[in-house]
Amino acid sequence: MYTQAKRQRNSIEPPAGVRLIRYVDALREAFEQEMERDSKVFLFGLDVDDHKGIQGSTVGLQEKFGKERVFCTPLSEDAMTGVAIGAAMAGYRPIHVHIRMDFMLLCMNQLVNMGAKSHYMYNGQVNVPMVIRAMIGRSWGQGGQHSQALHALFMHIPGLKVVAPSNANDAKGCMIAAIRDNNPVIFIEHRLLYAIDGYVPYQSYDVPLGKARVLQEGEDITIVAVSHMVMEALRARKHLETVGIQAEIIDPISLWPLDIHTISQSVQKTGRLLVVDNAWLTCGASSEIITQVYEQCSANYHTIPQMARLGFAFTTCPTTKPLENVFYPNSRTIAAKAYQMIKGQDHHWEAPMHAQTEIDAFKGPF
Repeated sequence: MYTQAKRQRNSIEPPAGVRLIRYVDALREAFEQEMERDSKVFLFGLDVDDHKGIQGSTVGLQEKFGKERVFCTPLSEDAMTGVAIGAAMAGYRPIHVHIRMDFMLLCMNQLVNMGAKSHYMYNGQVNVPMVIRAMIGRSWGQGGQHSQALHALFMHIPGLKVVAPSNANDAKGCMIAAIRDNNPVIFIEHRLLYAIDGYVPYQSYDVPLGKARVLQEGEDITIVAVSHMVMEALRARKHLETVGIQAEIIDPISLWPLDIHTISQSVQKTGRLLVVDNAWLTCGASSEIITQVYEQCSANYHTIPQMARLGFAFTTCPTTKPLENVFYPNSRTIAAKAYQMIKGQDHHWEAPMHAQTEIDAFKGPF
């Protein structure tokens, strides 16, 4: 059922009970294990029963669990989100597949005014345990209406949780945690992460929402990266190592609730923070992270670190490959910015175009 990656690419043998699989296969395994565990879990949305199965994440689930628990829906985001909210209020645990985050804008009233607020407005007597799967990101030039990452919109809404795991281990664990959570969870999946391998346990486990992960330790600068930008930040770290700079890479995993404590501790150690977002900078996740670090450091440490951010320019996502290459941060632009922060504004450096950027699969906290 799963596509097994080649182990010989990594010299470290994983522990027993762990193997190398793709991000998308880790998601599928989370659905299967949770649906086996809890009959109240069901999965529905556009094309979930298609032969491609949402990049492979739902393949075989309808055959195993039946059409009452895995089914396709009409092209009606607002109405189908209402169905998910109603089912969640009635005690079920729906997983609603929206495919693209861009079209979640069609159901904002349901999510913001119904799903997010019901627990509060009914004085805790009603829970809305639902997961909204949303795909983001570039791939083959998807342009202004198919490339957007709108996580900052949902971070702004009390009652919603927002997660964006970057590796297969956290994809499975976060999905399981999201399904079991009693709140609506926006689960963000970057399309360029689906094929990336990671070490994932066979058994069921959860990755707690609201806890960041330090992926690589370093002393010179803290780089906090969101979603697919984690991959680019890890590659940037390898570039920086060639000039003697050690970057600490942090994946927040959960954008809301946000683990600002882990980030602030790292920044206090390195004295520098670079936030790399997979979205626009204006009023974005990067703004929130930097603001909270400033508040933490000024209140507790009485020192203000050097801080900067990278993300999208304030314009619509482009379509053509040359414009995409300029628009989206990459390992070389991240490394160049980090170098400038450490060495000074007058010092410019870029990793060679041919520099190797292969990164190891995430091995997990085993």
